Amino acid sequence: MRRQEEPLLVLTMGCPAGVGPDVILAGARDLVRLPARILVLGDARVLRERARILGLSPPLSLVKTPEEARAGRLNLLSLSELSVQPGKPTLEGFQAMVRYIREGVRLCLSGQAAALVTGPISKEGLAAAGEPYPGHTEMLAALTGAREVAMAFWGERLRVVLVTTHLALKEALKRLSPEAILRAARLAHRFLQEDLGIKRPRLALSALNPHAGEGGLFGDEEARILAPAVEAARREGLPLEGPFPADSLFFRAASGEFDLVVALYHDQGLIPFKLLHFRDGVNVTLGLPIVRTSVDHGTAYEIAGTGRADPASLIAAVALALRVATHRLCRPQVPPDPDSPYRLKA
Repeated sequence: MRRQEEPLLVLTMGCPAGVGPDVILAGARDLVRLPARILVLGDARVLRERARILGLSPPLSLVKTPEEARAGRLNLLSLSELSVQPGKPTLEGFQAMVRYIREGVRLCLSGQAAALVTGPISKEGLAAAGEPYPGHTEMLAALTGAREVAMAFWGERLRVVLVTTHLALKEALKRLSPEAILRAARLAHRFLQEDLGIKRPRLALSALNPHAGEGGLFGDEEARILAPAVEAARREGLPLEGPFPADSLFFRAASGEFDLVVALYHDQGLIPFKLLHFRDGVNVTLGLPIVRTSVDHGTAYEIAGTGRADPASLIAAVALALRVATHRLCRPQVPPDPDSPYRLKA
Protein backbone atom coordinates (compact mmCIF):
# COMPACT_ATOMS: atom_id res chain seq x y z
CA MET A 1 0.00 0.00 0.00
CA ARG A 2 1.35 3.43 -0.95
CA ARG A 3 1.75 5.52 2.18
CA GLN A 4 1.35 8.88 0.47
CA GLU A 5 -2.34 8.05 -0.03
CA GLU A 6 -5.03 7.87 2.60
CA PRO A 7 -5.23 4.33 4.01
CA LEU A 8 -7.65 1.96 2.27
CA LEU A 9 -10.29 0.56 4.61
CA VAL A 10 -12.45 -2.27 3.32
CA LEU A 11 -16.02 -2.48 4.61
CA THR A 12 -18.02 -5.66 4.11
CA MET A 13 -21.77 -5.22 3.57
CA GLY A 14 -22.77 -8.14 5.79
CA CYS A 15 -25.91 -10.14 5.05
CA PRO A 16 -27.64 -8.43 2.10
CA ALA A 17 -31.09 -8.91 3.63
CA GLY A 18 -30.13 -7.35 6.97
CA VAL A 19 -29.39 -3.82 8.11
CA GLY A 20 -25.82 -3.86 6.77
CA PRO A 21 -26.85 -2.01 3.58
CA ASP A 22 -29.01 0.37 5.64
CA VAL A 23 -26.26 1.53 8.00
CA ILE A 24 -23.74 1.89 5.17
CA LEU A 25 -26.14 4.13 3.26
CA ALA A 26 -27.28 6.06 6.34
CA GLY A 27 -23.71 6.64 7.53
CA ALA A 28 -22.20 7.39 4.11
CA ARG A 29 -21.96 11.15 4.46
CA ASP A 30 -20.15 10.84 7.80
CA LEU A 31 -17.86 8.11 6.51
CA VAL A 32 -16.66 10.01 3.45
CA ARG A 33 -15.47 12.87 5.67
CA LEU A 34 -12.84 10.61 7.23
CA PRO A 35 -9.26 10.85 5.90
CA ALA A 36 -9.43 7.40 4.33
CA ARG A 37 -10.36 5.61 1.13
CA ILE A 38 -13.36 3.50 2.06
CA LEU A 39 -14.11 0.52 -0.15
CA VAL A 40 -17.40 -1.30 0.34
CA LEU A 41 -17.40 -4.97 -0.65
CA GLY A 42 -21.01 -5.72 -1.45
CA ASP A 43 -23.72 -5.63 -4.07
CA ALA A 44 -24.54 -2.61 -6.25
CA ARG A 45 -28.05 -3.81 -7.02
CA VAL A 46 -28.90 -4.35 -3.35
CA LEU A 47 -27.49 -1.00 -2.26
CA ARG A 48 -29.25 0.92 -5.02
CA GLU A 49 -32.59 -0.74 -4.26
CA ARG A 50 -32.18 -0.19 -0.52
CA ALA A 51 -31.27 3.47 -1.14
CA ARG A 52 -34.48 3.81 -3.16
CA ILE A 53 -36.56 2.26 -0.38
CA LEU A 54 -34.95 4.49 2.26
CA GLY A 55 -35.07 7.62 0.13
CA LEU A 56 -31.31 8.18 0.36
CA SER A 57 -28.82 9.45 -2.20
CA PRO A 58 -25.39 8.50 -0.84
CA PRO A 59 -22.10 9.51 -2.53
CA LEU A 60 -21.63 5.99 -3.94
CA SER A 61 -19.07 5.34 -6.69
CA LEU A 62 -18.72 1.97 -8.43
CA VAL A 63 -15.12 0.81 -8.95
CA LYS A 64 -13.68 -2.22 -10.74
CA THR A 65 -10.51 -2.58 -8.63
CA PRO A 66 -9.43 -1.48 -5.13
CA GLU A 67 -6.81 0.78 -6.70
CA GLU A 68 -9.58 2.97 -8.12
CA ALA A 69 -10.89 3.82 -4.64
CA ARG A 70 -10.61 7.49 -3.70
CA ALA A 71 -11.19 9.51 -0.53
CA GLY A 72 -14.23 11.74 -0.27
CA ARG A 73 -16.65 9.19 -1.67
CA LEU A 74 -18.01 5.76 -0.82
CA ASN A 75 -16.33 3.36 -3.23
CA LEU A 76 -18.16 0.11 -4.03
CA LEU A 77 -16.62 -3.06 -5.41
CA SER A 78 -19.66 -5.13 -6.37
CA LEU A 79 -19.02 -8.84 -5.80
CA SER A 80 -22.54 -10.16 -6.37
CA GLU A 81 -25.76 -9.36 -8.19
CA LEU A 82 -28.67 -10.32 -6.02
CA SER A 83 -32.38 -9.77 -5.86
CA VAL A 84 -33.00 -9.63 -2.12
CA GLN A 85 -35.88 -8.23 -0.12
CA PRO A 86 -35.11 -6.53 3.21
CA GLY A 87 -35.63 -8.90 6.10
CA LYS A 88 -35.87 -12.00 3.91
CA PRO A 89 -32.47 -13.75 3.79
CA THR A 90 -31.63 -16.25 1.06
CA LEU A 91 -28.97 -18.89 0.53
CA GLU A 92 -27.50 -16.82 -2.30
CA GLY A 93 -27.28 -13.86 0.06
CA PHE A 94 -25.50 -15.96 2.69
CA GLN A 95 -22.99 -17.15 0.10
CA ALA A 96 -22.37 -13.57 -1.02
CA MET A 97 -21.96 -12.53 2.63
CA VAL A 98 -19.10 -15.04 2.94
CA ARG A 99 -17.58 -13.86 -0.35
CA TYR A 100 -17.35 -10.29 0.94
CA ILE A 101 -15.52 -11.43 4.09
CA ARG A 102 -13.04 -13.62 2.25
CA GLU A 103 -12.19 -10.86 -0.23
CA GLY A 104 -11.75 -8.36 2.59
CA VAL A 105 -9.32 -10.64 4.39
CA ARG A 106 -7.42 -11.25 1.15
CA LEU A 107 -7.01 -7.52 0.53
CA CYS A 108 -5.72 -6.97 4.06
CA LEU A 109 -3.31 -9.91 4.04
CA SER A 110 -1.93 -8.81 0.67
CA GLY A 111 -1.21 -5.33 2.03
CA GLN A 112 -3.64 -3.63 -0.35
CA ALA A 113 -5.92 -2.62 2.52
CA ALA A 114 -4.99 -1.27 5.94
CA ALA A 115 -8.03 -2.52 7.85
CA LEU A 116 -11.19 -4.59 7.63
CA VAL A 117 -14.52 -3.33 8.98
CA THR A 118 -17.26 -5.93 8.93
CA GLY A 119 -21.01 -5.50 8.65
CA PRO A 120 -23.47 -7.71 10.52
CA ILE A 121 -23.77 -11.35 9.47
CA SER A 122 -26.05 -14.24 10.31
CA LYS A 123 -24.48 -17.12 12.23
CA GLU A 124 -27.18 -19.40 10.81
CA GLY A 125 -26.28 -18.01 7.40
CA LEU A 126 -22.66 -19.03 7.83
CA ALA A 127 -23.75 -22.59 8.54
CA ALA A 128 -26.19 -22.57 5.60
CA ALA A 129 -23.37 -21.43 3.31
CA GLY A 130 -21.26 -24.40 4.43
CA GLU A 131 -18.88 -22.51 6.71
CA PRO A 132 -17.80 -24.41 9.86
CA TYR A 133 -17.48 -21.28 12.02
CA PRO A 134 -19.85 -20.02 14.72
CA GLY A 135 -19.11 -16.39 13.88
CA HIS A 136 -16.82 -13.73 12.45
CA THR A 137 -14.12 -14.11 15.10
CA GLU A 138 -13.49 -17.79 14.51
CA MET A 139 -13.70 -17.42 10.73
CA LEU A 140 -11.21 -14.55 10.66
CA ALA A 141 -8.81 -16.44 12.92
CA ALA A 142 -8.89 -19.40 10.53
CA LEU A 143 -8.52 -17.28 7.40
CA THR A 144 -5.56 -15.34 8.79
CA GLY A 145 -3.85 -18.22 10.61
CA ALA A 146 -4.10 -16.50 13.99
CA ARG A 147 -3.47 -18.89 16.87
CA GLU A 148 -4.81 -16.78 19.72
CA VAL A 149 -7.64 -14.29 19.38
CA ALA A 150 -10.00 -12.51 21.75
CA MET A 151 -13.27 -10.67 21.38
CA ALA A 152 -13.11 -7.12 22.69
CA PHE A 153 -15.51 -4.18 22.74
CA TRP A 154 -14.55 -0.52 22.49
CA GLY A 155 -16.40 2.56 23.62
CA GLU A 156 -15.25 6.00 24.67
CA ARG A 157 -16.28 5.32 28.28
CA LEU A 158 -15.82 1.55 28.65
CA ARG A 159 -13.59 -1.08 27.05
CA VAL A 160 -13.97 -4.83 27.67
CA VAL A 161 -12.25 -8.04 26.59
CA LEU A 162 -13.93 -11.42 27.07
CA VAL A 163 -12.17 -14.50 28.43
CA THR A 164 -14.95 -16.77 27.11
CA THR A 165 -17.44 -15.88 24.39
CA HIS A 166 -20.47 -17.65 22.93
CA LEU A 167 -20.91 -20.49 25.40
CA ALA A 168 -23.63 -21.65 27.75
CA LEU A 169 -22.85 -20.20 31.16
CA LYS A 170 -22.10 -23.59 32.73
CA GLU A 171 -19.69 -24.35 29.87
CA ALA A 172 -18.05 -20.93 30.14
CA LEU A 173 -17.35 -21.56 33.83
CA LYS A 174 -15.68 -24.86 32.95
CA ARG A 175 -13.40 -23.07 30.49
CA LEU A 176 -12.09 -20.53 33.01
CA SER A 177 -8.43 -20.98 33.86
CA PRO A 178 -5.46 -18.78 34.78
CA GLU A 179 -4.01 -19.29 31.29
CA ALA A 180 -7.29 -18.31 29.57
CA ILE A 181 -7.39 -15.11 31.62
CA LEU A 182 -3.72 -14.40 30.88
CA ARG A 183 -4.28 -14.93 27.16
CA ALA A 184 -7.04 -12.31 27.07
CA ALA A 185 -5.03 -9.88 29.22
CA ARG A 186 -1.94 -10.20 27.01
CA LEU A 187 -3.90 -9.53 23.85
CA ALA A 188 -5.72 -6.57 25.41
CA HIS A 189 -2.50 -5.04 26.74
CA ARG A 190 -0.79 -5.37 23.37
CA PHE A 191 -3.78 -3.76 21.63
CA LEU A 192 -3.91 -0.81 24.00
CA GLN A 193 -0.17 -0.24 24.02
CA GLU A 194 0.90 -1.08 20.47
CA ASP A 195 -2.19 -0.26 18.43
CA LEU A 196 -3.54 2.73 20.36
CA GLY A 197 -0.33 4.14 21.82
CA ILE A 198 -1.42 4.02 25.47
CA LYS A 199 1.98 3.85 27.18
CA ARG A 200 0.82 2.48 30.54
CA PRO A 201 -2.50 0.67 30.11
CA ARG A 202 -4.48 -0.13 33.25
CA LEU A 203 -6.28 -3.48 33.18
CA ALA A 204 -8.73 -4.80 35.77
CA LEU A 205 -10.03 -8.35 36.20
CA SER A 206 -13.68 -8.83 37.09
CA ALA A 207 -14.52 -11.29 39.82
CA LEU A 208 -16.92 -14.15 39.15
CA ASN A 209 -18.89 -14.39 42.39
CA PRO A 210 -20.77 -11.73 44.39
CA HIS A 211 -18.41 -9.59 46.46
CA ALA A 212 -15.47 -11.38 44.80
CA GLY A 213 -16.39 -14.52 46.73
CA GLU A 214 -16.41 -12.80 50.14
CA GLY A 215 -13.36 -14.73 51.32
CA GLY A 216 -14.73 -18.04 50.05
CA LEU A 217 -18.25 -17.72 51.45
CA PHE A 218 -19.76 -17.33 47.97
CA GLY A 219 -17.39 -19.48 45.94
CA ASP A 220 -13.71 -20.34 45.65
CA GLU A 221 -13.02 -19.42 42.01
CA GLU A 222 -11.45 -16.09 42.98
CA ALA A 223 -8.81 -17.82 45.13
CA ARG A 224 -8.45 -20.91 42.96
CA ILE A 225 -8.42 -19.41 39.43
CA LEU A 226 -8.52 -15.61 39.35
CA ALA A 227 -5.93 -14.64 41.97
CA PRO A 228 -3.31 -17.00 40.44
CA ALA A 229 -3.96 -15.40 37.04
CA VAL A 230 -3.32 -11.92 38.47
CA GLU A 231 -0.15 -13.12 40.20
CA ALA A 232 1.12 -14.73 36.98
CA ALA A 233 0.31 -11.55 35.05
CA ARG A 234 2.34 -9.46 37.46
CA ARG A 235 5.28 -11.84 37.11
CA GLU A 236 5.12 -11.22 33.35
CA GLY A 237 4.94 -7.48 33.85
CA LEU A 238 1.30 -7.19 32.78
CA PRO A 239 -0.53 -4.43 34.69
CA LEU A 240 -3.56 -6.56 35.63
CA GLU A 241 -5.30 -5.74 38.92
CA GLY A 242 -8.07 -7.49 40.79
CA PRO A 243 -10.17 -9.53 40.89
CA PHE A 244 -12.68 -6.81 41.77
CA PRO A 245 -16.40 -7.30 42.48
CA ALA A 246 -18.24 -6.93 39.18
CA ASP A 247 -21.05 -4.85 40.65
CA SER A 248 -18.69 -1.89 41.18
CA LEU A 249 -15.82 -2.56 38.78
CA PHE A 250 -17.59 -1.50 35.59
CA PHE A 251 -18.60 1.81 37.19
CA ARG A 252 -14.99 2.38 38.22
CA ALA A 253 -13.76 1.61 34.71
CA ALA A 254 -16.38 3.81 33.06
CA SER A 255 -15.30 6.61 35.43
CA GLY A 256 -11.75 6.42 34.09
CA GLU A 257 -9.97 4.37 36.75
CA PHE A 258 -9.08 1.58 34.27
CA ASP A 259 -8.50 1.49 30.53
CA LEU A 260 -10.08 -1.94 30.05
CA VAL A 261 -11.90 -4.65 31.97
CA VAL A 262 -11.13 -8.35 31.53
CA ALA A 263 -14.59 -9.95 31.81
CA LEU A 264 -14.97 -13.68 32.38
CA TYR A 265 -18.01 -14.48 30.26
CA HIS A 266 -20.17 -12.93 27.57
CA ASP A 267 -22.99 -11.28 29.49
CA GLN A 268 -20.79 -10.17 32.38
CA GLY A 269 -18.95 -7.88 29.99
CA LEU A 270 -21.65 -7.11 27.44
CA ILE A 271 -24.47 -6.04 29.76
CA PRO A 272 -22.60 -3.04 31.21
CA PHE A 273 -20.95 -2.31 27.88
CA LYS A 274 -24.20 -2.17 25.95
CA LEU A 275 -25.86 -0.18 28.71
CA LEU A 276 -23.35 2.58 27.93
CA HIS A 277 -22.58 1.92 24.27
CA PHE A 278 -25.65 0.29 22.76
CA ARG A 279 -25.61 2.73 19.83
CA ASP A 280 -21.92 3.37 19.27
CA GLY A 281 -20.07 0.30 20.56
CA VAL A 282 -17.42 -1.36 18.42
CA ASN A 283 -16.47 -5.04 18.27
CA VAL A 284 -12.71 -5.58 17.87
CA THR A 285 -10.90 -8.87 17.22
CA LEU A 286 -7.59 -8.95 19.07
CA GLY A 287 -4.69 -11.17 18.00
CA LEU A 288 -5.23 -11.08 14.24
CA PRO A 289 -2.39 -10.09 11.89
CA ILE A 290 -4.81 -7.57 10.35
CA VAL A 291 -6.84 -4.73 11.81
CA ARG A 292 -10.47 -5.77 12.20
CA THR A 293 -13.35 -3.88 13.75
CA SER A 294 -17.07 -4.44 13.41
CA VAL A 295 -20.47 -3.08 14.23
CA ASP A 296 -21.68 -4.22 17.61
CA HIS A 297 -25.11 -5.38 16.46
CA GLY A 298 -26.69 -8.12 14.42
CA THR A 299 -28.52 -8.30 11.12
CA ALA A 300 -31.78 -6.99 12.68
CA TYR A 301 -33.88 -8.41 9.85
CA GLU A 302 -37.04 -7.09 11.49
CA ILE A 303 -36.07 -3.46 10.84
CA ALA A 304 -34.13 -3.85 7.57
CA GLY A 305 -35.42 -1.38 5.00
CA THR A 306 -37.47 0.61 7.52
CA GLY A 307 -35.02 3.47 8.07
CA ARG A 308 -34.77 2.67 11.78
CA ALA A 309 -31.24 1.21 11.69
CA ASP A 310 -28.72 3.47 13.45
CA PRO A 311 -25.34 3.91 11.70
CA ALA A 312 -23.53 5.13 14.85
CA SER A 313 -21.83 1.78 15.54
CA LEU A 314 -20.61 1.50 11.94
CA ILE A 315 -19.23 5.04 11.96
CA ALA A 316 -17.44 4.35 15.26
CA ALA A 317 -16.07 1.04 13.91
CA VAL A 318 -14.63 2.71 10.81
CA ALA A 319 -13.16 5.55 12.89
CA LEU A 320 -11.48 3.09 15.28
CA ALA A 321 -10.14 1.01 12.38
CA LEU A 322 -8.67 4.17 10.87
CA ARG A 323 -7.11 5.14 14.20
CA VAL A 324 -5.44 1.75 14.63
CA ALA A 325 -4.37 1.47 10.99
CA THR A 326 -2.86 4.94 11.04
CA HIS A 327 -0.99 4.16 14.25
CA ARG A 328 0.39 0.96 12.75
CA LEU A 329 1.51 2.76 9.59
CA CYS A 330 3.28 5.45 11.62
CA ARG A 331 4.79 3.06 14.16
CA PRO A 332 8.42 2.05 13.50
CA GLN A 333 8.44 -1.44 12.04
CA VAL A 334 10.85 -3.42 14.20
CA PRO A 335 11.13 -7.20 14.59
CA PRO A 336 9.32 -8.54 17.66
CA ASP A 337 11.46 -9.15 20.71
CA PRO A 338 11.50 -12.93 21.36
CA ASP A 339 12.15 -12.26 25.06
CA SER A 340 9.32 -9.76 25.50
CA PRO A 341 7.03 -10.68 28.40
CA TYR A 342 4.12 -9.70 26.18
CA ARG A 343 5.00 -12.11 23.36
CA LEU A 344 2.13 -14.53 22.77
CA LYS A 345 2.80 -18.02 23.99
CA ALA A 346 3.06 -20.79 21.39
